[in-house]
Amino acid sequence: MGNSGSAVKVCTDHQGGINWLSLSPDGQRLLTGSEDGTARLWSTADSQCHGHFQGHESYITFCHLENEAAFTCSADHTIRKWDVVTGQCLAIYRGHTSIVNRILVAKDYLFSGSYDRTARCWSVDKEKQIQEFRGHRNCVLTLAHYSSRDVLEEEEEEEEEEEKVSRDLLVTGSTDCTVKVWWVSSGRCYQTLLGHTGAVLCLILDAPNRELFSGSTDYTIRTWNIVTGEQLKVFKEHQGSVICLELVNRHLYSGSADRTVKCWFVDTGERIQTYKAHKHSVSTLKYHAGILFTGSGDACARAFNSRSGVLQKIFRGHKFIINCIQIHNELLYTASHDGTLRVWDIRGICKRNKRRLKKERSVQGRGSQKGSLARLFNNKVGCMVQQETRE
Repeated sequence: MGNSGSAVKVCTDHQGGINWLSLSPDGQRLLTGSEDGTARLWSTADSQCHGHFQGHESYITFCHLENEAAFTCSADHTIRKWDVVTGQCLAIYRGHTSIVNRILVAKDYLFSGSYDRTARCWSVDKEKQIQEFRGHRNCVLTLAHYSSRDVLEEEEEEEEEEEKVSRDLLVTGSTDCTVKVWWVSSGRCYQTLLGHTGAVLCLILDAPNRELFSGSTDYTIRTWNIVTGEQLKVFKEHQGSVICLELVNRHLYSGSADRTVKCWFVDTGERIQTYKAHKHSVSTLKYHAGILFTGSGDACARAFNSRSGVLQKIFRGHKFIINCIQIHNELLYTASHDGTLRVWDIRGICKRNKRRLKKERSVQGRGSQKGSLARLFNNKVGCMVQQETRE
């Protein structure tokens, strides 16, 4: 279709580009982190700014929002924790010696990755560094976290007693072309995953299936067994850096500097769809209700039918790259380097897509009945042939 959409709300409070956008677990708030050194809190009920967090001495690279607390990291080498009600800074985590470019909150832990070549673990409540993960030869760009309880059987766990007490593991991706897996309790490197020949830009974890996916500037996505460290598959069809990944129902979506998104069936490694129409790199993507939403360096967001690859809508209005997107209550939120947060109504395309999916399921249901009868007939014929052969 490719119809253009206009934003229902444009938020222009920031004085610099927005680098990240985070949605709270309860869906009530959004947090934006900006080049202007501040973060802002937005209500999803009215799209109004309800909080302004000031204190960083340089631009904010990334942010994370919980229901009661907000976290920001910055080029000023620090991480800050904020009260979402009062806007008060609750904690400053100091220790990194260069730009902090990614944070991750899990349980009572706060993890961070930096240009100083380290990742670190902090106590969320005590404002204290618990662990430093040192071993990368270049900056740490991306993080993931899991517990060995999620992936290891009891008989496989032959680690030291100290590591049995806390079975949390941190995964780090670096511009040194490696992915490393670390025991959180000891800071010891458990696995180094070798294979990429370019910087690792993105990670996505599927702990129940013991799989880790990594995207790189070497144009590939690689799948790893996170227990053995074995490289399982290499997805090679992109012609540019792999910038972002999304995993949904054993389908992996990858956004690239080659101006496309590709969909892969994880179990076979088959590429089953390519989404075109972008005029620049695909910087961010999000799957929702059978629709693939993308943000691009061409300043547009797009909606594709995830199955057919057909472009359903273009969202125009931003002036620079869209860095992040979120979806809540059939509203699309796009944050851009132009400093604006835009809100788009996607009820129409979601409704059309639900009707289409319902129709497809109905057709498939009738087809599966015919298929069952055909299989029954073929099985009977097969049995008759086998019996004749035996006789």
